[in-house]
Amino acid sequence: MTVASFVAAQRTDHGVPQAVSCRALEISESWFYKWRQRGPTPRQARRAALDVAVRGCFDASGGTYGSPRVLADLRHDRWRVAKKSVEASMARQGLVARPTRRRRRGLTRPDKAAAPVPDLVRRDFTAPTINRKWCGDLTEVPTDEGKLYLATVEDLASRRIVGFGLSEHHDAELATGAIKMAVAVRGGDVTGTIFHTDRGSEYSAELFATACATLAITQSMGRAGSCFDNAAAESFFSTLEWELFRKQPLATKQTARRAVARFIDWYNRSRRHSSCQMTAPVEFEATLAARTAATIDDKEAA
Repeated sequence: MTVASFVAAQRTDHGVPQAVSCRALEISESWFYKWRQRGPTPRQARRAALDVAVRGCFDASGGTYGSPRVLADLRHDRWRVAKKSVEASMARQGLVARPTRRRRRGLTRPDKAAAPVPDLVRRDFTAPTINRKWCGDLTEVPTDEGKLYLATVEDLASRRIVGFGLSEHHDAELATGAIKMAVAVRGGDVTGTIFHTDRGSEYSAELFATACATLAITQSMGRAGSCFDNAAAESFFSTLEWELFRKQPLATKQTARRAVARFIDWYNRSRRHSSCQMTAPVEFEATLAARTAATIDDKEAA
């Protein structure tokens, strides 16, 4: 706090006349009044403008973006700003995207009689191109009418949700519907794709295993009871819980179906992802396709 702002605060907060404060501090009253009447400095004006821009990015994300994604939005809008400046602006305004949450209760119910399936991913949740490695899981969707269950299929190259299904039952039929949707979205042929899940009975059931074999998809499973072995799928559900379920109460199952579908479309097309160089999954897939095409052209030229 500057001397002049201290004098002003004494008048505002404690009713001490400005002349008294100036005499006590041995400063000129005329200098104080000149300071009070001047406009904001260029630095103050920029900080105020930055606060407005940061608030706009935060609000546009529905209050879900932290400083890294807000920074990416600002730079996309041609702001020249440092990460620490964005963090300071959010702190000044009390903008907090996501507090620490309690661990979500899992739905995994392993089938001890099922044939063993190896872990082909081993916590490497990356892929150089699409349709190399997918992951999936099931979670609860809370509504005032009761629970729905969501099954997802996520491409680990782009973090895009390529398939999903909603049902009142968490079973193999729901998981099978999600994987079939993913295959359809990818054009019908995903031969050789690895699909990684936990060891839930939905994924070890004969119905699901048969569907994967028919679609030429190779199953992979992490260890029972280890959320880290399927961390990418858990991460998406954590995002869904915080950015949708906690912010938008779902009154009916029909409302929930529409809300989840809209969220997944927004997640795929608009939401910035740290694993996608702070772009949205669909945009990042276009980047991957361009890289692949350039590599092929270079090989042909050689």
